[in-house]
Amino acid sequence: MGTPQVVDSAAGREPTHHLADRGHHHLVGRPHSDDEGAIVEAEQRAAALRSEEHRFGRRGERFNRRSPFVLGLTASAGVAVTYGAVLVLQSMSSVLVLIGVAMFFALGLETAVSWLVNHRVPRWAAVTMVVTVVFIVIVGTLAATIPPLVQEARQFVEQLPHYLQLAQDRSSVIGRINERLHLQQRITELINGSGRFTVNGIVRTGSEVFGVMSHVGIVAMLTVYFLADMRRIRAGFYRLMPNSRRPRAILIGDEVVAKFGAYLLGNALTSVIAGLATFVWCAVFHVPYAVLLGVVVAVLDLFPYGSTVGGFVVAAVALSVSIPVSIATVVFYMGFRLGEDYLLTPRIVGRAVRVPAGVTVVAVLLGAAWLGVVGALVAIPLAAAVQLLIQEILYPALDEA
Repeated sequence: MGTPQVVDSAAGREPTHHLADRGHHHLVGRPHSDDEGAIVEAEQRAAALRSEEHRFGRRGERFNRRSPFVLGLTASAGVAVTYGAVLVLQSMSSVLVLIGVAMFFALGLETAVSWLVNHRVPRWAAVTMVVTVVFIVIVGTLAATIPPLVQEARQFVEQLPHYLQLAQDRSSVIGRINERLHLQQRITELINGSGRFTVNGIVRTGSEVFGVMSHVGIVAMLTVYFLADMRRIRAGFYRLMPNSRRPRAILIGDEVVAKFGAYLLGNALTSVIAGLATFVWCAVFHVPYAVLLGVVVAVLDLFPYGSTVGGFVVAAVALSVSIPVSIATVVFYMGFRLGEDYLLTPRIVGRAVRVPAGVTVVAVLLGAAWLGVVGALVAIPLAAAVQLLIQEILYPALDEA
C-alpha cells in the first residue's frame, strides 16, 4: 500500500496519516506505520469518532437480528455457552459457595453500615466500626466460652466411665433407655470406627482443620471487601438492567437486601438469647455442662427450628439429674419455641422477613439438600426474596396475560 494522500492543510483538515496516528493507541503496537494495510482506514475513522462526550465513539447500528445467519449463530452460540457455563460452574462450585456465603454476610451487615451512614458517619468509618464490632463479639465470645468448654469437656471425659456403668445398670433410667435404644453399642461402634489414631488419620484431620480455617478466612476477607465496595456492586448490578426497568429493579432489589440484613441480625440476636436462656436453665436446675449446652443451643438456633433440636439434647443430659427435670426441660423448650416464633422473631426481625411456616420448612429442606449447612442457613431469606419477586413480578404478569 502506498503512502496515503495528504489533504490540503489550508482547507482546515489534517493529513490522513495524522488522523490514523490519533486512532492508534499510544501504548499498543507502536510505532505506527502505513504498512498496516486496511487497518489505516479504520484508524482514521476511529480518530474521527472520538469526542469529549464519547471517548470511544458512538455505538454503531444494530445487527439485523432476523437475518438467518444471525439467528443460527445466536442459537448455536447460546447452546455452546450454556453448556460451557454449566461445566465451569460445576468445576467452581466450592469457590462459588464461599463467594455466595461472603455476599450473604455482606448483604446482612450492609443494613447496619447504611444505618450508621444515615446518622452522618462516613462510609469508610461505618464499615470499620461494623467489622470491628463483629470481630470483638466473635473473639470475646470465644475467649469467654473456650475455658469453661475445655473444663466441662474434661469433666465429661472423667465422668464417662460412670455414665457407661449407669448404662449397664438396668435399674437406672439411663440403663433402661440404653436397653431399648442400644446407645452404648452405637457409641462404641462410632468410637471404634472413627477413633483410630493413625498417622494418615492425624494428617487427614489436620488438613481438614486447615481447610476449614482457610475457608473461614476467605469468607471473612471477601465479606469485608464486598461490604466496603457495596455501593459500586449495587450500581454495577443495576446497570445490567434495561433502562426502562431499572427504577423498579432498584426498588425490589433494595427491599431484598433489607430482608437479608433484617434476617441475619435478628437471627444472630435470637440465637444469643437462646444460648443465654439455656445456660440460665441449666444453672438453676444443676444440669451439668451449662456453658457447653448453651453454646450448642445457640449454634443450632442459627438454623430454623434449631432450638427445638437443642432442647432435646439438653433434656437428654437433664436425665442425669432426674426425670422430672428432663420433662420440665422439654416443656421449657416447647414454651421457648412458641415465644421465639410469636414474640422474639416478630419484634426483632419485624415484618421484613415474613415467610409462611410451610414454605419455611420446604425451603430449609431444599436448601440443606442442595448446599448442606450453608443452604439451610440462607434458605429463609432466599425464600423471602423469591416470595417478593413472585408477588411483584410473576403475579402481575399472569394477571395481565
